[in-house]
Amino acid sequence: MVVINSKKELHFGENPPEINLNSNLKRWFSRNIGLWKSNRTYFLDESQKTYNLSMNIKIQALESKSEWESHYKFTWYPEEKYNFFDENPQYKERGEMRAYLKGHQLIRENFYLSDNEGISNIKQVDEHEMIFESSYKDWYIIEHTRLVDSDNYRFRVIYSWNKNKLKIVENHHEIKIFK
Repeated sequence: MVVINSKKELHFGENPPEINLNSNLKRWFSRNIGLWKSNRTYFLDESQKTYNLSMNIKIQALESKSEWESHYKFTWYPEEKYNFFDENPQYKERGEMRAYLKGHQLIRENFYLSDNEGISNIKQVDEHEMIFESSYKDWYIIEHTRLVDSDNYRFRVIYSWNKNKLKIVENHHEIKIFK
């Protein structure tokens, strides 16, 4: 039981409840649950080529032992066969990543360009946009993800540096197929 006295101080009973300080973050992630068609443009430093791909991304909420941790599974696969993956074998044509929220961090089982686990720090721009900042091995990545039009669309832009040199710029325009 919470009691507020005349001095506007909070006092909890014998067992103070756990307080979820990240409700905005969890709410934002829940707005992303579903299947997305992702129309992507990749600009690659090495080849000076531009690639356009259409991928599918499925985002699922997973059961968690702790009601204070939110767990997710991200699955991706192409809509069709692309030469991009033959010409750039370091990119995963399809895959799965599991992650969970801890504070203002996304703890990842693996990254897109690596099987390394790691952490993405999250900055909230406003109720519709988050910025994910990650580093692993020699990579430093900044990803902006913005939900648009009642969460029916997303726009993502991702910048990836390797050894302090910008290597990949990605633009993703995504349409929610279903929740």
